[in-house]
Amino acid sequence: MAKNLVIVESPAKAKTIQKFLGSNYKVLASNGHVRDLPKSQMGIDKDNDFEPKYITIRGKGELLAQLRKEVKKADKVYLATDPDREGEAISWHLSKALNLENKKFKRITFNEITKNAVKNSIKNARDIDMNLVDAQQARRVLDRLVGYEISPLLWAKIKRGLSAGRVQSVALKLICDREDEINNFIPEEYWTLEAVVTPEGSKKSFTAKLSNTPGGKPEITSKEEMDKILKDLKGATLKVSDIKNGTRTKKAPLPFTTSTLQQEAAKKLNFATGKTMRIAQQLYEGVEIKGRGSVGLITYLRTDSVRISEEADAAAKAYVSDKYGKNYVGDGNTKSKSDKKIQDAHEAIRPTDVTLSPVIVKEQLSKDQFKLYQLIYNRFLASRMAEAKYESQSIKLSAKGYDFNAVSTKLAFEGFMAVYSIDDESDDEKNNFKNITKDTKIDVEKLEDKQHFTQPPSHFTEGSLVKQLEELGIGRPSTYAPTISTIIARRYIVKEKKNLYVTELGEAVNQIMKGAFAVIVDTEFTANMESLLDKIEEGVIDWKTVIINFYPDLDEAVSEANKELEHIKIEDEVTDELCPNCGRNLVVKYGPHGKFLACPGFPECRFTMPHFEKIGVACPKCGKDIVLKKTKKGRKYYGCIDNPECDFMSWQKPSHIKCEKCGSYMLEKGNKLVCGNETCGFVCEKPKQ
Repeated sequence: MAKNLVIVESPAKAKTIQKFLGSNYKVLASNGHVRDLPKSQMGIDKDNDFEPKYITIRGKGELLAQLRKEVKKADKVYLATDPDREGEAISWHLSKALNLENKKFKRITFNEITKNAVKNSIKNARDIDMNLVDAQQARRVLDRLVGYEISPLLWAKIKRGLSAGRVQSVALKLICDREDEINNFIPEEYWTLEAVVTPEGSKKSFTAKLSNTPGGKPEITSKEEMDKILKDLKGATLKVSDIKNGTRTKKAPLPFTTSTLQQEAAKKLNFATGKTMRIAQQLYEGVEIKGRGSVGLITYLRTDSVRISEEADAAAKAYVSDKYGKNYVGDGNTKSKSDKKIQDAHEAIRPTDVTLSPVIVKEQLSKDQFKLYQLIYNRFLASRMAEAKYESQSIKLSAKGYDFNAVSTKLAFEGFMAVYSIDDESDDEKNNFKNITKDTKIDVEKLEDKQHFTQPPSHFTEGSLVKQLEELGIGRPSTYAPTISTIIARRYIVKEKKNLYVTELGEAVNQIMKGAFAVIVDTEFTANMESLLDKIEEGVIDWKTVIINFYPDLDEAVSEANKELEHIKIEDEVTDELCPNCGRNLVVKYGPHGKFLACPGFPECRFTMPHFEKIGVACPKCGKDIVLKKTKKGRKYYGCIDNPECDFMSWQKPSHIKCEKCGSYMLEKGNKLVCGNETCGFVCEKPKQ
């Protein structure tokens, strides 16, 4: 009979660990948390120092009964949940739920599920770290207070079933603010000039960009300014005025943290953050490898450190030297910028065994597992390799005080790029100035003037939102994916072709949060709260002190919002549309996708129809009304009310003003009107209201 019992979170992790420990150990899984705050009530005693009330999670009773039986049989119990705050809290809850106080039990942690790591963790078994537990409890209680105090206000103001969250509300505000930036963006006109030239004796032409004018740096904002430059250069001969040769290097990338893995997997693999974390969890806990059994392929996936152990660093460099040559081995000075927010408890995300290349394990992995493992493996290997080196040459061509520049780069040594590509290469490598000297005659084939308009900021993607949250210090590695998943599930935002868009429902929630709970959605406040949680983890601050200091402001804000709501009689907006069934005036309601029209006679009359808001502009195709619509996912657009008979649609709001140049319809963009005919390009000021 096994003398030792080891409890982990998941069956996959249990299976991987069991084979390392032998018959004296029995490894079982708790399947995540076993205790939590009740869903049906606040579960926090505000009159008793905010003491949380934990109950057994529904459905876990039978599992806990089985674990208690095994605890009685064992001489010693090891709690081996994940090596972070959440894992420490699960171990603590298990110790309470299984009554381990009178039993020999210890906490063990490991950053990777390998034989050496697991066995060393048992040698270094310790007590539960209550600072880590308290940091998790503080986060849980803070989030519960915010959610359960504010959500009822959203129910009263908008619709039942909505929720507010400490981090999710800030993420929603960031997306709404970006949407406002895009909608209010004023495009500015600018022009560029390029010379397409051919050196004497060469059949290949290259392009040189205007870099300087007699008046300084070129800032061309109108066709008139461009025409003046073209007039100056008419008939001019460009001569080689300067040639510079040099070298540049590109540093090897850092190994992955949780944030950078989510960003890169979104960019290169088109994985959502939730999917990335789910697959990474599978690779960490263990995958069946032929001849080896269940193997944990990567280290722990929730980390914001880029540190690598000396053993892993040495093994990787030896592998690189053997496979690519000694000159491909890096110097190991790949360090991130110092950041006081980084928690260095774990290593970066890396393969547990560098000899298990993606090709070797490909047949045992699912398609998505292979893609993510290959990304992690190649990034780690690249981080241990030498920098890439380029030879560069720049040429300046001059005439009448105008300078044109062209650059040529050639990869001289690939270094880390032998295994990992970075998507920021330019077209400079296509150029070749090999035989050009200051005496070379340059033939100007043509001067190409191009009109441009400055572009608004890009919509957030999951990857860029994660990057922004990390830069602002909001949330931690374990919170990014669930935060984004929550606001998508609540239909506050929608995802279309990678981009995140705010729905009408999300805008309504954000307006209330900004108006009544400005502190809660303040990015600096939320980032400061994260640093306080870190101080709890370090044992510097008592967790209840943080809650006690935070709650009065929240309580006051909720009281004020409640008073305001009492004075506002919340009634449905009545429209002129009549119910075809009973003749009542239809009212505006909020649904999962935003507003719709419904009969106020519900439940006797259940008539509903889409709510189309007319914008007072005639359809340029058929002359009927243009209305504000939403896609199936909830993103706003403008379309003809007579759809599907008329297929007119636009993401920008159409104007009743016609284009002076071509007679087409105009679109509102910031405080300007832009011609809807893309080949026209006419832009004018929007008339003031």
